Amino acid sequence: MQAPDTVTEALAFLAGEGYTDELRLHENGLEFDAVEGNHPVRAAIVDYTFRFEGPSDPADEAIVLGVRWSDQGRKGVLVSAFGHDADPESAALLTALVQPSGTSSPRQ
Repeated sequence: MQAPDTVTEALAFLAGEGYTDELRLHENGLEFDAVEGNHPVRAAIVDYTFRFEGPSDPADEAIVLGVRWSDQGRKGVLVSAFGHDADPESAALLTALVQPSGTSSPRQ
């Protein structure tokens, strides 16, 4: 697979792979539309990571993640600002989420 050139292409690719829930960062982990409550970052597996920068403005940095929870059979997409314009709390959660853990997962 060739890496997507835009956030829209990344979202379309992930939807085609079954990542359909919309995820949101929350101070206690991740939330997604289909299931109530917060889900801990440590239980999430990041299968796909796509980073984007604006062609002329580094402030346009964004990250798109394809995330799953194997114990729930759920797959979702998280889109967030990335880089120096990201909210510090969100940046800490993103860093924890994309750090390699004890389980291996494919990353793009």
